[in-house]
Amino acid sequence: MSDALTPTPGKAAPEGRADDTARLGPLTNFIGFHLRIAQEASFRAFAQRVGDPDLKPRRFAVLTLIAENPGMTQTALGKAAGRDKSTLTSTLDDLVKRGLVLRERAAKDRRSYTLTLTSAGCALHQRLMASAREHDRELDRIVGADRKVEFLALLRRIATELG
Repeated sequence: MSDALTPTPGKAAPEGRADDTARLGPLTNFIGFHLRIAQEASFRAFAQRVGDPDLKPRRFAVLTLIAENPGMTQTALGKAAGRDKSTLTSTLDDLVKRGLVLRERAAKDRRSYTLTLTSAGCALHQRLMASAREHDRELDRIVGADRKVEFLALLRRIATELG
């Protein structure tokens, strides 16, 4: 079972097929592979819509989660975003450095930090939210409005059962 996108080494490429494409082989039917490819395509389209390569969907998600949960801890943010604390540290460091997020020691637990958006962070979040809504409308068009609820339920099920 081969997705004939490129020739096997040592064999000539079939006529009409570019030499720089790859055979997917068993990946053709691997859900995880296609989830990753779809995620990358969605992220590229979002970044293009936003017009700033540094404002990736991960940063938008972090800003949104903080906007919705002012004062949340880094641990709670990591759990909500599906990322471990160490993975979020560089993103948060960048957002703090840019003056978008305020990170303060938690009053009740001095080992924890709470997170809130600054006024600049709120303004950027609003701008990104407009782009995200446009992007989501495009995804809705692709998935189909009648299939969105089912599609989201399947994605959540994958995240829950594998997470």
